[in-house]
Amino acid sequence: MQQKMTESSTKTTVESMREWVVEHKLRTVGCLWLSGVAGSIAYNWSQPAMKTSVKIIHARLHAQALTLAALAGAAVVEYYDHKTGAKADRYAKFLPTDAYSHKD
Repeated sequence: MQQKMTESSTKTTVESMREWVVEHKLRTVGCLWLSGVAGSIAYNWSQPAMKTSVKIIHARLHAQALTLAALAGAAVVEYYDHKTGAKADRYAKFLPTDAYSHKD
């Protein structure tokens, strides 16, 4: 237990954030979408020459582009996890290893 505490305390903030994003990919994409909509609406509302409907449409388009970029990033992380075997190691503790052995 003490060794686990020291390992987690030596992790940097970036490593901790990366682990959280890997564990919560869809939540991360949803938060990015929501922040994209809010930021785009805030920016568009500062543009007085546009109608309200155009501002909302632009906010949706900006958020959609940000969401596609976030989904592409999540796909890259998923691919990297499969390629390095990190995902298999993470879920190996939940699968019994002897239950699926083949007997000749």
